[in-house]
Amino acid sequence: MSIFNTIRRREGDLFLIAGPCVIESERHALMMAHSIARIADRLDVPYVFKASYDKANRSSARSFRGIGMEEGLRILQRVKDEVGVPVITDIHESDQVAAVAEVADVLQIPAFLCRQTDLLQAAAESGRVVNVKKGQFLAPWDVANIIEKLETTGNRQIMLTERGTSFGYNNLVVDMRSFPIMRGFGYPVVFDVTHSVQLPGGLGDATDGQAEYIEHLARAGVACGIDGLFMEVHDNPPHALSDATTQFALEKLEPLLETLLKIHELARPAIKVSF
Repeated sequence: MSIFNTIRRREGDLFLIAGPCVIESERHALMMAHSIARIADRLDVPYVFKASYDKANRSSARSFRGIGMEEGLRILQRVKDEVGVPVITDIHESDQVAAVAEVADVLQIPAFLCRQTDLLQAAAESGRVVNVKKGQFLAPWDVANIIEKLETTGNRQIMLTERGTSFGYNNLVVDMRSFPIMRGFGYPVVFDVTHSVQLPGGLGDATDGQAEYIEHLARAGVACGIDGLFMEVHDNPPHALSDATTQFALEKLEPLLETLLKIHELARPAIKVSF
């Protein structure tokens, strides 16, 4: 199955990957999936629900990591069945791939693990779409090596995600040149706009962030020709159990998407689709 079929995307469509950072509860996951899906349906935007069953790289050992793989996958399956949308979630170790691939339509490689050869190849061998977050420590052209590792399995269902680059202490910067550079490798490029406004470790024992810039960066990314937008969205961001400072408010999602679709329509004729 192609990426287009998995995310129900027509060539040239801007697609959306969105949901809470972590699965907080079954009720909350279903509510968020239904709410975002309704918005996506109204705007005719292909949509993939995202949420993690485990956040393995939290700043502090005291931070909430998630509800675990078994329970998390059960909830993600229910989202698929009841909401009728594909789902994406993180994997952290090769031995998680088989179980997660039974449920998730897209397997996501976290940024800090993007060079882990065994993990990349195990994910690709599952036959699922693989979304790789470009590490904060990599230049955009370095993803060529990641692609090569994935392609050795014969799987060409690959997406590449930009989520900011570390240029200094407790800060991330998005180099807009990364979008055309990575797109030049022939695979869809996604912009993780909410993680890109993080201030890693900015609170000492937790990550801080500048959510006030999410909309600005989203508009810029779409104008630069991204194929998909990745957003962590929450109905009450200050009370989110993970990434509370950078999750986008659900109530603001629809008007933002309306603006982004207009920008995408203007930018699309100048952007060649090469995959």
